[in-house]
Amino acid sequence: MTNREIADLFEKVADMLAIRGDSIHRILAYRRAAESIRALGRDVQVVAQEGGLTDIPGIGQTLADKIEEMLATGRLQFYEKLSQDVPPSLVTLLRVEGLGPKRVKAVYETLNITTLAQLTEAARAGDLRKLPGMGEKSEAKLLVAIEALARHGDDRTPLGDAWPIAQAILAELAALPGVSQVAVGGSLRRMRETIGDIDLLVAAEDAPPIMAHFCGMERVETVLGQGPTKSSVVLLNGLQVDLRVLPAGRWGTLLSYFTGSKEHNVRLRELALKQGLSLNEHAFRPVGDSPAGTPDEILCPTEEAVYQTLGLPYILPTLREDRGEIEAALAGRLPDVVRSSDIVADLHMHTTWSDGKLSVLEMAQAAQARGRQYIVITDHSASLGIANGLSVERLRQQAAEVRAADAALGPDFRVFHGTEMEIRADGTLDYPDEVLAELDFVIASLHTSLSQPRAQVTARALAAIDNPHVDMLAHPTGRLLPDRPGADLDMDAVLFAASRTGTILEINAHPRRLDLRDSHVRRAVDLGVWLAINCDAHDEADFEMLHYGVATAQRGWATAANVVNTWPLARFLAYLRRHGPAAGSAPLRGGLL
Repeated sequence: MTNREIADLFEKVADMLAIRGDSIHRILAYRRAAESIRALGRDVQVVAQEGGLTDIPGIGQTLADKIEEMLATGRLQFYEKLSQDVPPSLVTLLRVEGLGPKRVKAVYETLNITTLAQLTEAARAGDLRKLPGMGEKSEAKLLVAIEALARHGDDRTPLGDAWPIAQAILAELAALPGVSQVAVGGSLRRMRETIGDIDLLVAAEDAPPIMAHFCGMERVETVLGQGPTKSSVVLLNGLQVDLRVLPAGRWGTLLSYFTGSKEHNVRLRELALKQGLSLNEHAFRPVGDSPAGTPDEILCPTEEAVYQTLGLPYILPTLREDRGEIEAALAGRLPDVVRSSDIVADLHMHTTWSDGKLSVLEMAQAAQARGRQYIVITDHSASLGIANGLSVERLRQQAAEVRAADAALGPDFRVFHGTEMEIRADGTLDYPDEVLAELDFVIASLHTSLSQPRAQVTARALAAIDNPHVDMLAHPTGRLLPDRPGADLDMDAVLFAASRTGTILEINAHPRRLDLRDSHVRRAVDLGVWLAINCDAHDEADFEMLHYGVATAQRGWATAANVVNTWPLARFLAYLRRHGPAAGSAPLRGGLL
């Protein structure tokens, strides 16, 4: 069995255990094991032969034994035994929004439904109403969710899965003799939220040794093709990776051509034709009759040279979607989009008080080490029990720890006290206004009942935005890529409300969220809505996700002026003074400010 097959089977076992109702710790053990095997850059068979299975994060002796069994026999007896209690096809039903493990179990035990097709047929026939708590409206919601799954389940890979794999391979290729440049291409370089295949680009004068090394990498499962300038492989985790190699003198056109988008490239070729030139990955070439002395090719060793030849300023890859960037560049109106170096704060993070891994002080120190100047601690509120949300009493106890961390880190770094407060299914907020008034910064979020009808779930978001204590709406739709589309919000209504109230909307940098999505960022920028790019960090490593959020902001044409956490501390404090009921009645909310 391959890495991919073992990881997939462990993931399926975790889902089946959840449906059966096993302990959360056992379920999470299999999920962690699946993630580790999927991320493993080596053939697990080789690791097993070296006796190193238990060195893989999340793999103890019990799971190591199961991996050994699969490698030796191609089977897992535990899975086969589990399948007698839980039909494996039930796992597919978990991808339907609103169907958790308990409901899937009820669907199976009551109606003997085991497949998505059977579920769809039962919903259309009205049979699901036989289940406790299921009525006509619930059936309608499930049909909508099934249709959403059909739209989103396109087997594309989330950006956050593909990016680190691509970077690891590039680092390996960059170390080879003769390689002068390496880069990702395609939708991955444009930082789209999901990608199909990974495109890698290399500049080298002698391509065959590069191709041979690429096709022989330990992480490669299958070689689909190996040629003089292009090779394609499938990795152990199932991702297809294409590599193209050209000499350094052609690097600019290679990089531009294979970054795309297709629509952007069409526009570039149209501009080239107006100048009597053709454009491809190799060079510019004259079209038709050319004056004497005209070179056969115009080589571009950099992308900047490509755009300069076309009479354009350089256009960042994140903007290359033919959404007006060519016109803006020609008119001198191309936005100076926000960069990671502009971000000086993070307004959304979690600690051991709820579902984070580090203490308040440790999270503050991690943020400070990465150049942040101020942060807000925003642990979950009480209703999100699965995340160990804070009661009012615990929230007030936490305030003392936040104040202590703020004092410990000195005057050049500030730690503020906030919350990520749940917007309940009925539209009420988890904490009363008098408690919110004690906090420095208040986030409201949707995590549950995301499949409510548009009008109902939008009303919940608007209720939070209209509350004068709420400073920010986090990851507005609550989506999780690639399978959970999130709430069907009326985003125009949300954006107009945020513009009216001055409420910040978050671009959540976690690559499973990237919410707001880029199209909504673009609309927010047009409406003058304040934005914040936050890592939603639960551990120190999560701060490294910032670039995903910044890329999403760039794709929406957001500049530093649109983003709140580019502000120096004094301006952030001024915003808090103006925004909220404490303005005029007290210097600032809470004792920290």
